[in-house]
Amino acid sequence: MFTTETKIRVRYGETDQMGYLYYGNYAQYYEVGRAEMIRSVGLTYASMEKEYGTLMPVMSLNMRFVRPALYDELMTVKTTLRELPGSTITFYHEIFNEKNKLVNGGSVKLCFVNAETNKSIKAPQFLLGKLRPFFEATTKSETL
Repeated sequence: MFTTETKIRVRYGETDQMGYLYYGNYAQYYEVGRAEMIRSVGLTYASMEKEYGTLMPVMSLNMRFVRPALYDELMTVKTTLRELPGSTITFYHEIFNEKNKLVNGGSVKLCFVNAETNKSIKAPQFLLGKLRPFFEATTKSETL
């Protein structure tokens, strides 16, 4: 399992008239968490597209709302990969407020597409190589 955390402050323009983070913006927070997780292993979405010719379109998005995120709160987006990707990759997200209370949770499933052919592919080796050490460490500790 691999988990990262990213801090995001709720900006005024992201809120509705009640001062709550507008529900449509949670998907953007999820994306920030995913992008920062990818960055933490030395990749970026831009490099995956330009250098490796790999796209990752979203296939599904699921989320649940627990309590509101409020204007100017510093949120923590916890992003987790529970398993190595195969033909798809699923990111699990939890968003916590400053009091460490769960605000929102969900998952985003993406597939891998060859940018040149626009056809689905399996998880590319360049990505698996970066992620595998996190899962090998988990597997070793589970067998002890």
